[in-house]
Amino acid sequence: SSFHGVPQPTTASSATLGLRQPKSGFHGIGQGERATMPTICEGVSFDTIAREWRCKWSPDDDKKSLVEAQKAFEAVHDELKSVTGLKEVKRVVCGGCLDFKIVIALEADSFGAFEGSSFGPEPKFLAMLKEITGISCIETQTYTFMNM
Repeated sequence: SSFHGVPQPTTASSATLGLRQPKSGFHGIGQGERATMPTICEGVSFDTIAREWRCKWSPDDDKKSLVEAQKAFEAVHDELKSVTGLKEVKRVVCGGCLDFKIVIALEADSFGAFEGSSFGPEPKFLAMLKEITGISCIETQTYTFMNM
């Protein structure tokens, strides 16, 4: 699938995002010096990389699949809280299009270790989702954030 002509992968890594590492690090910046952030291309820098876990839920049986998806998330939430460089964890639920999404945002320079750990509890969470009746379209995606 694509969004405005940009392919949307079911899985992505920092390598597939086409990210360029900064020439100077994020730490040890002296007074008057600016940090160099990673960039995708000229003018498109970022300081946060996020991993999204998403699926569709069913309204059947009083939204039981949504209830179970939330329980699955709660089972891995504490493990996410201990991830080095974690900035925030957001849950997104849309009652119109039946989306359930978890967005894990990390400092850009911490993302590689998270990726190297198979994204922490991601395999366990996705396996739990696969067992829930009414859950479909289970996907993951990696992307960047930058406050503007």
